[in-house]
Amino acid sequence: QVQLVESGGGSVQAGGSLRLSCTASGRTFSMYAMGWFRQSSGKEREFVAAVSWSGSTQYADSVKGRFTLSRDNAKNEVYLQMNSLKSEDTAVYYCAAGQMFGRIWPVSYNYWGQGTQVTVSS
Repeated sequence: QVQLVESGGGSVQAGGSLRLSCTASGRTFSMYAMGWFRQSSGKEREFVAAVSWSGSTQYADSVKGRFTLSRDNAKNEVYLQMNSLKSEDTAVYYCAAGQMFGRIWPVSYNYWGQGTQVTVSS
């Protein structure tokens, strides 16, 4: 069992930066691939980025070059550094844990956090 808690959301102007954190409970954190998804009003939840247990990363094309995902297995944490934010990045961001790296569909992830709001104003 893994419990996830996101933090670091907030409001920022376009072009600004935010850093989201996800803290996991459970001794098996390092065994899971970790992902970030986002969901804006009226839209389906979409893949943002994922990191394998060893640190390999994968990004959605819409955030590639602007967002950086990393993890610290010793601290049971993952971090999503978001730079050059755009208004279209506005959404609730969710942290998720899954068994397999490289999966972009929400159904592939077993555990979810409660989400944190990111609002980017233009």
